[in-house]
Amino acid sequence: MKQPSSPLVRRVGRIVILVLMGTIIAWILAKKEMSPLIIGAPRDYPEIATEGVLHVVTDYGPLSLQAEGDSINGFHYELVNDFAHDHGLKLDIHPQMEFGDQLDGLARGHYDLIAAGIPLTTEVRDSLLLSLPLLTNRQLLVQRKPLTAEDSARFVKSQIDLAQKRIHLVKNSPALMRIHHMASEMADTIYVEEVDRYGAEQLLFLVAHGDLDYAVCDEKTVRAAIDSLPQLDVHVAIGFTQLYAWGVSKESHALMDSINTWLAHYLSSDRGRALYRKYRQSLPAAVNLKSSRQRR
Repeated sequence: MKQPSSPLVRRVGRIVILVLMGTIIAWILAKKEMSPLIIGAPRDYPEIATEGVLHVVTDYGPLSLQAEGDSINGFHYELVNDFAHDHGLKLDIHPQMEFGDQLDGLARGHYDLIAAGIPLTTEVRDSLLLSLPLLTNRQLLVQRKPLTAEDSARFVKSQIDLAQKRIHLVKNSPALMRIHHMASEMADTIYVEEVDRYGAEQLLFLVAHGDLDYAVCDEKTVRAAIDSLPQLDVHVAIGFTQLYAWGVSKESHALMDSINTWLAHYLSSDRGRALYRKYRQSLPAAVNLKSSRQRR
């Protein structure tokens, strides 16, 4: 697709993406010795335990991995760090924004675990073994609040108003299939452009400053940024609330069993509850462990 081009885009690209990514990668390189990517087949828990290193991939953001000063945090980062610590493993973490690249790295044995919010969809279940659900989340339409008559004409009040609109999504967004279904249900066209240069947070800024009219982003990202972007409206939900989990290769049954056994205890422990409280301003919602087991 043709990427938006303006001084704002270049500013967002340089400041928000490069600085954030550079800071995180620099912090990791400074604080721990990152082993080179391993090329081979997916590993299972016995091989991981023998090496003593868990190779993990996650994305960037307040819920996954972010740098603050000389430290690094994020819900998924801290959770997987606790898992590695409790199993006597060294954590080797690799930031990777693109879900397709995460899947490819997992299949090639570069990574053992995707420790990020993966939606529990039929398509994903066909590709991965998924953990107990960790969070619930949903996709929201992001647009500017109307200030003029022209703004009011393009303002989307409900899903039916999306007909003939052009929506931008992060590449491989879980909202893509839902939008196709919506277009079919309304017997009309919704134009979709997948963006591979920016993440959901950057799409928020591009809509806020007029470079894009509509984007669809996950609620957790919207919630973390919306206070600083009061010009945005996010009241139209795209689809239903989904469960989100971690994922491993279909060949890594023992690893997934170890993760789920640990999660079942950890999420109901004082440490688990403290972690959810720490990130509750950014978390869409924690799941009820008992009910989540019944849904698997």
